[in-house]
Amino acid sequence: MSIKNKKKVVVAMSGGVDSSVTAGLLLEEGYEVAGVSLRLWEGGRKGPRNCSDHVGAKEVADILGIPHTLLDMRSEFHETVVKPFAQSYLQGRTPNPCVACNRDFKLGSLLKWAKKQGADYVATGHYARIVHEPFTGRSSLLRGTDRGKDQSYFLFSLSQEQLAHTLFPVGHLAKDEVRLRANRLGLSVADRPESQDICFGDYKALVESFAEGDDLCGGEIVDRSGKVLGYHEGIHRLTIGQRKGLGLFAAHPLYVLEIDEDQRRVVVGKREELGCKGLAVHSVNWIEPPEKEEISAEVQLRYRSPSVPCLVHPNGKGRCEILFQEVSPSVTPGQAAVLYRGDQVLGGGWIQRAIH
Repeated sequence: MSIKNKKKVVVAMSGGVDSSVTAGLLLEEGYEVAGVSLRLWEGGRKGPRNCSDHVGAKEVADILGIPHTLLDMRSEFHETVVKPFAQSYLQGRTPNPCVACNRDFKLGSLLKWAKKQGADYVATGHYARIVHEPFTGRSSLLRGTDRGKDQSYFLFSLSQEQLAHTLFPVGHLAKDEVRLRANRLGLSVADRPESQDICFGDYKALVESFAEGDDLCGGEIVDRSGKVLGYHEGIHRLTIGQRKGLGLFAAHPLYVLEIDEDQRRVVVGKREELGCKGLAVHSVNWIEPPEKEEISAEVQLRYRSPSVPCLVHPNGKGRCEILFQEVSPSVTPGQAAVLYRGDQVLGGGWIQRAIH
């Protein structure tokens, strides 16, 4: 790559091994690389498992010989990610803040900032892949080659604009290979532990700090017939499918089947009662717009869960119904439902309710 045509890339550097190797690989490929750390959250415990360590990122940037910038976005992060996360829990849902963080900050605000600096791309250490189609101008999102580390689940809400200007240099590598590359690059983070999934630490205390009025009030725990079996200390402490911590004594294990926000009531039952035929999804983002009224796909309902075969019925209003080919275990409102065809991400949205 000639100096004249050298592309500039801003790398989101967390101080971890994946983003550090990302910067090193891009340097080796001939890009002009600059590192940026986003200061988003610093509440409570810090350490090697913290989601972002800008001090460590600066040390890596110095080793690589690239400039490093720290962008303080704590206020925006609080309003865009933390507050909605807490409010969802208080409403009896189980949200995933990592999707909004990736869309609005790591590949949102950072991309806007990078463009102002004259950069062509942003890059992160995500285990995912992007394929750019030159004839259509569209970009496709694929799972990372290392299925055990694949992070495409968190990226379904990215726009075509974001995908077109994003690079995932470690997406085709296995985690062990990334650590080997870090050693070869002389980076001290080669053996750094994995970061935690949610950076909030004690998220229950965080959620309760946003409570208003009767948000923390307890209520009845009932069976399907309405019989009162006990009482809970707040719906924000419970999630669909939960078995432990209910404080109930019964002849067989009981699981949370439903959470009624208005009545502050929790319905429990046997494990087999958790099963459902499908789910309704809202705020759908299509990376691959559907061309039929019914499409075959696989849906993944949690980050570590396997995807399951399904039929998808889009309705054109940012909503769709997803029907499983076989009765599936519990569906959790507030979680992301991400649609795949093989390794390709079709799109995804947020679970509104189960279909029984």
